[in-house]
Amino acid sequence: MSATVSFEVTSPLGPQHVTLSYTRVGSGEPLLLLHGIGHHRQAWDPVVDILATEREVIAVDLPGFGASPALPDGLAHDLPTMNAALGALCEVLELDRPHVAGNSLGGLLALELGREKLVRSVTALSPAGFWTEAERRYAFGVLLGMRRIAERMPLPAVERLSRSAAGRFALTSTIYARPARRSPEAVVAETLALAHAEGFFETLRAGRTVQFTDPVPGVPVTVAWGSRDRLLLPRQGVRAKRTIPHARLIRLPGCGHVPMNDDPALVARVILDTSRPRPSEPAGTPLDTAAL
Repeated sequence: MSATVSFEVTSPLGPQHVTLSYTRVGSGEPLLLLHGIGHHRQAWDPVVDILATEREVIAVDLPGFGASPALPDGLAHDLPTMNAALGALCEVLELDRPHVAGNSLGGLLALELGREKLVRSVTALSPAGFWTEAERRYAFGVLLGMRRIAERMPLPAVERLSRSAAGRFALTSTIYARPARRSPEAVVAETLALAHAEGFFETLRAGRTVQFTDPVPGVPVTVAWGSRDRLLLPRQGVRAKRTIPHARLIRLPGCGHVPMNDDPALVARVILDTSRPRPSEPAGTPLDTAAL
């Protein structure tokens, strides 16, 4: 069941109220799930039930996405503000240094929380911030194109396309390697989430100068990349490993940019392995850096 929580975040204009929507299921050590730009917390639905067998899972709609309103005036959709908002969320929900897993933008935010020592472990799935300038421009161009299509497509057309495997491929193949596995209802919901995301343009604008360059010491980190990621190319994982030398770098065979739907069992295993107290063998296959 979804819920909302409000709290204050400091800004140049004084304290500002932020409201976030989230779901909370399962039991065990807390695990915070962060989605990518233009998506919503339901991106994690394929893996939540598996994760909830061992963890208390909190899936969040980031500010300006899903059911969470955009940040108020005076708060930018940038990394420092997101860090502050997510830190305040953990405090108000009484999450004592949760584990965190994030995808794309959420992966970058997860690494930022790790750098700030606000979490116990980090699993970053195709995280943003390890691109070259050309790769960033390509990714942002694709995202803008997806947003324009989602905004302009009438709902009856989206619903009609979602009912066939070919239609789901047309709507979501940029982010899923196996779009036919996504349910028609989920495809319609995430297309609407992209079209109506209030924080989309502000978040994209804030990301123009983002480059993750810190090693994240003292926190277990796994970086996992889908072998068929068409948005943030898998070779960016090699740069992530160079930046965070102690991180586990995992290849997710046959997975796209949002791998939770393409191989839920594998993704859940990677996240749970990272969040366990003792090191374990990688759940995926090692990333073949020679092939990237």
